[in-house]
Amino acid sequence: MGSVLKKAIKLLVGDDLGFDLRLPGRKRPLKTLTERELLTLESEVGSKIFGPIEHGRRREFFCLDEQTWIWHEEWLDESRKLQTSTIRYEINEHGVLKVQEGARYSYLDGEELQNFSVAVRVYYEQVAREVYHRDPETGEKLIQ
Repeated sequence: MGSVLKKAIKLLVGDDLGFDLRLPGRKRPLKTLTERELLTLESEVGSKIFGPIEHGRRREFFCLDEQTWIWHEEWLDESRKLQTSTIRYEINEHGVLKVQEGARYSYLDGEELQNFSVAVRVYYEQVAREVYHRDPETGEKLIQ
């Protein structure tokens, strides 16, 4: 397992790495999930945190590594041209730096910082439960 994945799992479920990260598949039963597949599953959970997604839109919200969060949306505009928006949130010793397209950088503060903090907390809780089947408080395996 990659070190980033190990760190993410440790953050989500504690030190116990003895749990099974396998999903049954038709052609490859009990195949271990790759880091990218786990990020995709986490992103699906993260995309729902902010409410329903409009028809024709795609949203992703996920933790890329210990210091980086990604928000990405795609949609078709009125002329059926694909539009995208990606925001990277970098956590550092000064706070949470919001990096937007067009070289726009700003630190989160006030309500935006509170909303980001709540989203991160909800993300960790839901990902722990839905992807890793762990209690977010204790790291104990949930009974399925």
